[in-house]
Amino acid sequence: MKLIRPVSDLRNNFADISKTVHETAQPVFLTKNGYGDMVVMSMEAFESLQFESEVYSKLQAAEREADLTDKRYSSKEVLQAMREAIGGEPVV
Repeated sequence: MKLIRPVSDLRNNFADISKTVHETAQPVFLTKNGYGDMVVMSMEAFESLQFESEVYSKLQAAEREADLTDKRYSSKEVLQAMREAIGGEPVV
């Protein structure tokens, strides 16, 4: 369930809002004059959201690229390319 509070609570109850976002890892939605205005979340939750968004974006790009070609790679070929990219031992 979304936690919705008036924006004035940010000023009046900052410590409570901070505790809530850190303990629950969920955002707090702030309203102004009854309408959505801001979202407050912990740094950890924000970084996690950014990471998930980046991964999702890269997966979408890979799917678009896969739609443009019929070339497919075996797991051995992928592992070999990954090892070469990081300077590791070749797969035999």
